[in-house]
Amino acid sequence: MRKVVVCVMALAALSVVPLLAQSGSNETLNAPLAAILGLAVQSTEGTPPPLPPPGRLIDVGGWRLHLNCTGVRAAQAPVVILEPGIGDFSVEWSLVQPELAKTARVCSYDRAGDGWSELGPHPRTFKQIVYELRTLLDRAGEKPPYVMVGQSYGGWLVRTYRAAHPSEVAGIVLVDAGEDDPERLTADGSVVRASTLAKGLPIPPVKTSDPLRIADIPPDALAAMRRGIAATVPHANDPPRDRLPEEARRMRTWALGQIGHIAAGVNPVEVEEIALLRKERNDNPQAYGDLPLIVITRGLAESDWTPAKEETRRAAHKAIASASRRGRWLIAERSGHHVQIEQPDVVISAIKDVLSAAPASK
Repeated sequence: MRKVVVCVMALAALSVVPLLAQSGSNETLNAPLAAILGLAVQSTEGTPPPLPPPGRLIDVGGWRLHLNCTGVRAAQAPVVILEPGIGDFSVEWSLVQPELAKTARVCSYDRAGDGWSELGPHPRTFKQIVYELRTLLDRAGEKPPYVMVGQSYGGWLVRTYRAAHPSEVAGIVLVDAGEDDPERLTADGSVVRASTLAKGLPIPPVKTSDPLRIADIPPDALAAMRRGIAATVPHANDPPRDRLPEEARRMRTWALGQIGHIAAGVNPVEVEEIALLRKERNDNPQAYGDLPLIVITRGLAESDWTPAKEETRRAAHKAIASASRRGRWLIAERSGHHVQIEQPDVVISAIKDVLSAAPASK
C-alpha cells in the first residue's frame, strides 16, 4: 500500500497516462492509475473469480456491475450506499455491512473493472463513476434518498455524487477521506499540492457505451502492467486486511491479479475534479447546508507521514465537516487509514447516527 514503483513509471513512460496521480493509504502517490496501490497481475489473470458474487450483476449500458444489497428498508428510511477506496471493492465493507443490515438497507458495489464487475468505459473520471453508480441503483430498484459513505478515494466520489444529485443524498459519512488539496507526486519526482497541477481542463463527457477491452490496451503497456506489479499480489491481505473474513481475502488475492483492477483507476483529470470539489466549498463554506455529515479521521499516523502532515490532514477534515451546519468531525483513535476494517464499530456508529438524523423520503 505504500509504494507503486515499477509499474507506474513504466506506464507513464509508455504514455498510458499523462500524469502520475493518486493515493493509497497515504494519498501522496499521484497517478490516474493510483488504483494500483497494492494491485498486481499474476497467474490469476483471466481466470474466473474463486467465489460467486454475493449480489447481482446488473447491466448499466453494455457492461455489468456487481451490487450487493442486504437488509430490509424501513418505511421512508434512506438506503446506505458504501463507496470503497481506490483499488478496493465491496469486500472491504465485510465487517461493516452485516451489522448495518440488521437495521437498515445497505448496498456495497464494485466499480467497473474491480471485484466482480466488468470493465467500463475510459477514462474513469469521478463523473463517469457517479453516472454508473446512479444507473446501477436505478436499474436495481434501489431508490433514493441515500446515506452515502465514502472511504479514502471514495470520499471524493460521494461528494461528487452529492454535487450532481443533491436531492438524492440525505446524509454523508466520510471515512478518512481524500482532502480538498492533497499532495501529489509528479513524474519528475517532486511532491506538490493538487491545486498547483489543476489547469481548468474540461472533464470528459460521460460515456454510456463502449466499455474498455483488454485488447484495447497497447501491448507494451499491457506487458509493463504484468511485469511491474506481479510482486504485490502476495501482499493483497497484509495488515489490516488480514482481519477480513477468509472469503473476502480469497477474493482480494484473485482480484488484485486482474488487469481490470488496474484499469479501474485511470483518471487523467483527477486533479481537475478535486479542484471542482475544492471550489464548491471555497465558494460556499457551508455548501452542505443542514445535511447530516460525519467526517472520520484516522487516529494512528501513517508510518511515512510527519506529524505536521497528519495535522494538516486533520485540519482539512475538520474544514470539510464544517461544510454542513450539522457536520461533525471525530477521530478513530485506534485506527489507521482503513477505519472500516480496524475500527468498524466507529464507522457503524457514525452511519447509524446519520441515518437517525437524515430526513425520511417523501
